[in-house]
Amino acid sequence: MPELDETDLEILGLLMTDARRPWAEIAEEVDLSPPAVSDRVDRLREAGVVRRFTLDVDRSQLREGVPVLVELTVDPETADRTRETARNADAVEHVFATAEGDLVCHVHVPDGDVPAWIERTFDGVTDYAVTLLTDAEWTPTVGGAEFALTCAECGNTVTSEGTTARVGGERKHFCCPSCESRFVEQYERLEEGA
Repeated sequence: MPELDETDLEILGLLMTDARRPWAEIAEEVDLSPPAVSDRVDRLREAGVVRRFTLDVDRSQLREGVPVLVELTVDPETADRTRETARNADAVEHVFATAEGDLVCHVHVPDGDVPAWIERTFDGVTDYAVTLLTDAEWTPTVGGAEFALTCAECGNTVTSEGTTARVGGERKHFCCPSCESRFVEQYERLEEGA
C-alpha cells in the first residue's frame, strides 16, 4: 500500500472544501495535470480513504427546530441498531460514538420536545442528556492528519509493507501477507457454503 504524500493531502483538503471542484482547478493548485488528479482521486477511492462525495446541507436553513446535542446512554446489546437509527433519523445532523459506548447526536428537534422525539425515535436508550446549542459549525480538515488504513483481518495499521487484494469485488488492505491469506481463505470458505 503506497503512503499518502503531500499532494494527496492537498487534493483531499481541496475536495473537503468543495467536492465538486473541477479536476482542472485542483490540478492548477497542486501543479499536476487534470488526468493525474483524477488518477490520484481514483486511487484514494480504491484505497478507501475517500468513501464518497456527499452533499452537506445546513438543515437549519431548511426547517425549523431546536438545535441540541443529545447524549444517549445505550444498552450494549442494542448499540448498533440505535446508532443506525440515529444515522437515518431526519432530524439528526451528526452522530458520534464515545469510548464509553454512548452516542452523541447533533439534532434539530422539529417541535422542541426532546423527550417525545427520543421516545418516538429510539428503543434501548437507558438514559440521555440534552445540551441546548446556540450555534454549530462543522469544519472537517485533513491538516496535520496521518492517514492509516486498517487491516481487514486483524485491525492493525497497514504500513507500506502491507498488501492489497480484491476480494469479492472489493479492494481490501492487509498489514501482512498472512492476514491476507487468512482473510481470503475464510472468504472462499464462506462463498462455498453460501
